Amino acid sequence: MSSTTAVRPTTGTPPTTRRPRRRLSGRALSFIILTIGLLVWLVPFAWMALGSVKTQSEILQRPPTWWPENPTGDNFAQWFGPLDFGTFFTNSLVVAVVTVLGNLIFCSMVGYALAKMEFPGKKILFAVVMITLMVPGVVTFVPLFVMVSKLGLVNSYAALILPFITAPLGVFLMRQFMLGIPEALIEAARIDGASELRIFARVVMPLCGPPLATLAILTFLTSWNNFLWPLVSAQTESMYTLPVALSLYSTGQNATNYGLLLAGSVLVITPILALFVVLQRYFIQGIATAGLK
Repeated sequence: MSSTTAVRPTTGTPPTTRRPRRRLSGRALSFIILTIGLLVWLVPFAWMALGSVKTQSEILQRPPTWWPENPTGDNFAQWFGPLDFGTFFTNSLVVAVVTVLGNLIFCSMVGYALAKMEFPGKKILFAVVMITLMVPGVVTFVPLFVMVSKLGLVNSYAALILPFITAPLGVFLMRQFMLGIPEALIEAARIDGASELRIFARVVMPLCGPPLATLAILTFLTSWNNFLWPLVSAQTESMYTLPVALSLYSTGQNATNYGLLLAGSVLVITPILALFVVLQRYFIQGIATAGLK
């Protein structure tokens, strides 16, 4: 009786070669889907940019053209000429920057108190913050305008800034990130005799780069694109922000100047894209770490 064992021939592809192929096909499919999504997202922006240098007649012609037949800079010239783009841009920039700074300071303070301090009513205060997140802004619009009007702040920077100087989303974002800061760091600072304000400024804030960048982008985006509130509270041309000016001057009683509208849209969106490109690494990191605790 032979002691040799018969070796059966193997059929099919070994598992070690199947897995890389499956991974490769999965990556390729993901890449294709993401590429299609990116193109779908970019097409409206490309149409906006190309349309901003078209004439009104070319924009309205049928069938529409993709590339401008006779590129013109008249649409941008109107914004920088008779429409006083500098005033509208300055108003939007002042409102957005001050609103961002206010949110970074006050949301961080409240977030630190909710995350690292003990005081009566702490849980109730956090519950109020969470409930406020679910309240639509339209609900508080009229009472807020009445309050601003009673204080005599209508048609001023204060009316455009103070109602948005802090936000529940910012408080929640900063609180969630600060929960992940080791308690040992704060306790060591307290043992050394540091006050809570000093701990907040010297220990906690230097560690909060990602959530601060995230909050700055979200707040700047919201403030820069805010339309309804500036439309009501800014009642003279000298206080108009860019979205208000874009709506009022590109839309007439009988027709819409689409070239002017598209050129203004390019001018409005450019600062937002620039800010996101500069802070995108911190923005993604802040979004990824905000919900860990």
